[in-house]
Amino acid sequence: MERVRDVNELPKAHLHLHFTGSMRSTTLLELADKYGVRLPDALTSGEPPKLRATDERGWFRFQRLYDAARSCLREPEDIRRLVREAAEEDVKDGSGWLEIQVDPTSYAPRLGGLIPALEVILDAVDSASRETGLGMRVLVAANRMKHPLDARTLARLAVRYADRGIVGFGLSNDERRGMARDFDRAFEIAREGGLLAAPHGGELTGPASVRDCLDDLHASRIGHGVRAAEDPRLMKRLADRGVTCEVCPASNVALGVYEKPEDVPLRTLFEAGVPMALGADDPLLFGSRLAAQYEIARRYHDFTDPELAELARQSIRASAAPEDVREKLLSGVDEWLSGPVS
Repeated sequence: MERVRDVNELPKAHLHLHFTGSMRSTTLLELADKYGVRLPDALTSGEPPKLRATDERGWFRFQRLYDAARSCLREPEDIRRLVREAAEEDVKDGSGWLEIQVDPTSYAPRLGGLIPALEVILDAVDSASRETGLGMRVLVAANRMKHPLDARTLARLAVRYADRGIVGFGLSNDERRGMARDFDRAFEIAREGGLLAAPHGGELTGPASVRDCLDDLHASRIGHGVRAAEDPRLMKRLADRGVTCEVCPASNVALGVYEKPEDVPLRTLFEAGVPMALGADDPLLFGSRLAAQYEIARRYHDFTDPELAELARQSIRASAAPEDVREKLLSGVDEWLSGPVS
């Protein structure tokens, strides 16, 4: 067997991790017990739930599980714990920079309102970053299943708190609902406020969804974006513009976007020059964290260590990390590549 380097030690940036979905399964069980929440069996079995979100019924089930987990986050202490543990897991996986994605409106009812909820989250991120040494920032994401005016409110709030650690603005949930162009004003507000635009697209629907994110929302990153592999001209456009796709291989398989890991078009995108940042998406539901995504690239797509190093570099370059942090991480990638194999 070929000797290879440990991907857990490869410095990298993590740009696609959802807030509740970052929770440890053991923490979810403890919080459910604390608050007397009866979780669905799929969240208590110790195995990742069987999901398939390529139809609306499957997506509804996925959302129901996510909402059940989120209902266990009720106090600032719970938020602080989740963020600290997410940071600890990322550090173990070699991450030097994490941009965690959150829709604060989902937590506002239990945390005293939208602004208090966002401040609790930002304080938790700041504390976790100091405690773990992980560079950590926040990407505020609007819900495309809600009214576009709600997204504008969130965009204004995100800009207002940009100096507290918010670096980007996203758009999540079922991309089959809500046209990207309906949210163009929210993204304009975010971009004018200095935030990067990172909407979801090209996951549950095809290349047209990615094009909409580029044309209507002027995205600088695309959450997922894997379906761009079906359109060579679109891949060239992404490559020429340097728009990074936040690709989440384990998630793609778990949700039925692709049948098996080897079907995820990592190699197609990579060889077309499309920048990628591998992400874990929702480890709580999909059962694997950041380093495991690099293992998928190695095991199922024959990525060599130099190619894995380039994936890590692409994630770092696409991040909102300060220049000194980027330089340190990029130097670490070079050191990893020049180091011994095991």
